[in-house]
Amino acid sequence: MRQHSLRKLEYNRVIDILHTYASTYLGRQMIEKLEPLQDKEVIRRKLAETQEASRMLAKGGHPPLPSLDGMETMMALLGTGYVMSEADFGFAAQFARSCEQLRQYMASKKTESPIVAAYGAAMFDLKPLRETIEACIDRGRIVDTASPELHKIRKKIRTAEERLQKKLEGMLSRFADILQERLVSQRNGRYVLPVKKEYRKRIPGTVLDESSSGQTVFVEPSELAGLQMDLSVLRVEENREEAQILARLTGEVETYSYELSVNQDTVGHYDFLFAKARWGLSIGGIAPELNDRRIIDLREARHPLLATKPVPLDIRLGDGYQALLITGPNTGGKTVALKTVGLLTLMAQSGLLIPAAEGSRLCVFRSVEVDIGDDQSLDSSLSTFSSHLRNVIDILAHAGSATLVLLDELATGTDPGEGVGLSIAVLEELYRRGSVIMATTHFNEIKEYARVTDGFQNARMAFDEETLSPLYRLDMGEAGNSYAFVIAAKLGISKGIIERARTIADSLKEGRGQTAVPRQAGGKSRATPTFGGRDDRETSRKFKGDANRDELLSRWSVGDVVFISQLRKPGVVYRLPDEKGNMIVQVQKEKLTINHKRIRKYIDKKHLYPGENYDMDIVFDTVENRKKRHLMGKRHMEGIVIEKLSED
Repeated sequence: MRQHSLRKLEYNRVIDILHTYASTYLGRQMIEKLEPLQDKEVIRRKLAETQEASRMLAKGGHPPLPSLDGMETMMALLGTGYVMSEADFGFAAQFARSCEQLRQYMASKKTESPIVAAYGAAMFDLKPLRETIEACIDRGRIVDTASPELHKIRKKIRTAEERLQKKLEGMLSRFADILQERLVSQRNGRYVLPVKKEYRKRIPGTVLDESSSGQTVFVEPSELAGLQMDLSVLRVEENREEAQILARLTGEVETYSYELSVNQDTVGHYDFLFAKARWGLSIGGIAPELNDRRIIDLREARHPLLATKPVPLDIRLGDGYQALLITGPNTGGKTVALKTVGLLTLMAQSGLLIPAAEGSRLCVFRSVEVDIGDDQSLDSSLSTFSSHLRNVIDILAHAGSATLVLLDELATGTDPGEGVGLSIAVLEELYRRGSVIMATTHFNEIKEYARVTDGFQNARMAFDEETLSPLYRLDMGEAGNSYAFVIAAKLGISKGIIERARTIADSLKEGRGQTAVPRQAGGKSRATPTFGGRDDRETSRKFKGDANRDELLSRWSVGDVVFISQLRKPGVVYRLPDEKGNMIVQVQKEKLTINHKRIRKYIDKKHLYPGENYDMDIVFDTVENRKKRHLMGKRHMEGIVIEKLSED
């Protein structure tokens, strides 16, 4: 899979989430290397074990995973000549003990979870190694019985220490009057007495240290020197014997290096597996059925990364068609539908459970190619179109019969006519190659193409016309629309304009025939619609140069419906351009002053209103004001005031 597609579908966020469920460094390493697979049988096995692990957890299972604390460094140093420390052996013994517990736990789950339990059965028994370590080291210290020689040395050390203690106790009594305090301390491993500085010469011996105040000197008495020397020699012998014991134990551990490595990898795999299972459980995940027949059948599918609880989607592709065109209003969920299919496909091919209902099916693809969103930071239409075009070029360079292609907002960012033509040509080429296609669009020409073309299917995102709210439900087999007329009516455009707009839109659809396109290899010819031009193309061109006011007036009429690009809203011309080219346009009951260069004509007045003498107050004035004006036209009405909307 290409990194561009993984990034666009936010696969990296899946990796980040899985990291939070792992507890070992090996588990996190395996998560970091996770990527979609292409072998259907391998993927099926991965899904089966993840689902089995998820069910184990759902029943209250708590696998006792070893922590692997201290194991990474220790395993890296085995065989390098490094002699392990007491702490290292403590980690090794704890790991061996935890492996025993894990093997026993998995053995008890063999019947209900055979796939997951099998990994535990493959682990090695490290009990002999643990017992060897524990016979020599206890709570981070080498025990006396670690070797016969060490036992003898430590016995001598204890005897020497007892003799020293008796000597010191006698001296504490004899020299009590010249000691700063009645206690024995050590300096550099040798016993000393805290003598007041002025009495230093009263005790023969060597000063080994002095207090920070200078009032106390720490003296090693001469009569203790011989005993101290004997004890120091014994300490050296002890250290030498301990080093030999640690070296011998290190060699013992190295003989288990393979077994330790296998068990450690198994623990890492278990950590990785249960991280996948825990997340799958948290999102209500299931293992989808897999196929290589280009069938996608998602039931109650949900995008796992949405902050709010998503509305489940039912999405079907295949079984007679391999391209699905999704239509509907902005913010209606079209892009989320694309991302849901794309991400769930990547998750399933990674052995991850997907948030969907049982019975869902997914195809195994060699690649998933994506054009979603704009990679450019520029706002110009050329930049947006160029970004989409580069993505499409990359897609065409990689797409084949085992490719899922996701295209968002076909024909955007350029001239609608040319954009529609190019989009249909790209769809035809992808279809010819056998790619499975999901695309979104607002354009009726592309919807019509999907309606009449073999192998294509329409779907729409449902929309509540009363509340102007998206329902986030995908209705298969039906082409939707952008609900421009419904939204315009709700926002205040008059009923007359809406009805006239519907008439014009219907007339633009008339006269469209069909023309044959080349036959697919081994397939039948398909009918492709031909589409007429738009009536407003000429009027949508920007004025060039400084036109005089007469020329401007000839282009506009009060009552023309225009589109204001800056606001992305329609309006109605209320006052014609002045000498500077500024016009007054009514937008949702507000009158705004806008220069003609920022406006394009959308529908000519003559197509909207019956007759030249149509009363434009019906469009510009309120119903209440028109009633008042009607009454005032009949007779004088005391106290009636007509308020006009501001033109600022």
